[in-house]
Amino acid sequence: MGPHPLPAGPSTSTRPFPTCVTSGKDGGGHRSAPRQQSPAMTCWVSRLLPRKVHSLGTSRKSQRVVDCHRHHEAYGYFLPIQTRWQDNDQYGHVNNAVYYSYFDTIINHYLIRYCGLTTGLLTSPMVGFMVTNRCTFHAPISFPQVPVAALAVEKVGHSSVHYRLALFPPKAMKELPSVNHWDLSDGFFFGHPKLAHFDSSACTTGSSVHVFVNPATSKPTGLPEDLREGLLRLMSPASV
Repeated sequence: MGPHPLPAGPSTSTRPFPTCVTSGKDGGGHRSAPRQQSPAMTCWVSRLLPRKVHSLGTSRKSQRVVDCHRHHEAYGYFLPIQTRWQDNDQYGHVNNAVYYSYFDTIINHYLIRYCGLTTGLLTSPMVGFMVTNRCTFHAPISFPQVPVAALAVEKVGHSSVHYRLALFPPKAMKELPSVNHWDLSDGFFFGHPKLAHFDSSACTTGSSVHVFVNPATSKPTGLPEDLREGLLRLMSPASV
């Protein structure tokens, strides 16, 4: 993402952010739905793995964290994303590089709409640079689907912000989810009834890191209080 500036913005939600809970061998808590893979894909992947290797994950603990991040409850803000014909590649689904633009869209939408971010580079006291991007793909989507992007904040530092992101596809229903102007201009927060129209397990998860700098010196600069307050609304209690 390119540089971005900021002042202050409105606040419309005081909803406490839900805690993402994972379960151990003996404990209770939230158990996520298993990842779905086609038999052909599972067979193809298994042939590439050494014997006695049954998972590409690094550990059961890390897998539980990934599964936890695939659920609505791990996020606070949601924004419908209209896929475009040009997003599809020759394989008939959205190309992997396009997902980063979807995540960039929800991050900047929230910063502009709810944190007072301004985009006048020459008039802003600070600009934001994206220094880290990561994306993990669990299932494909394609045009003309309208998935919903999800955003959470994992950490707010002196000049940096760590985001957690996901994309949830619409449920397979006879009627497509109704998305109106207000959904696209304002998005909505966790608990909104329209979330029921989207799968509870994300097709894509990711993370990004912003660092805000002084445009004159290109040195990191502290986040203003109004921006910080807007970001803290999307943090889980365990992260604060």
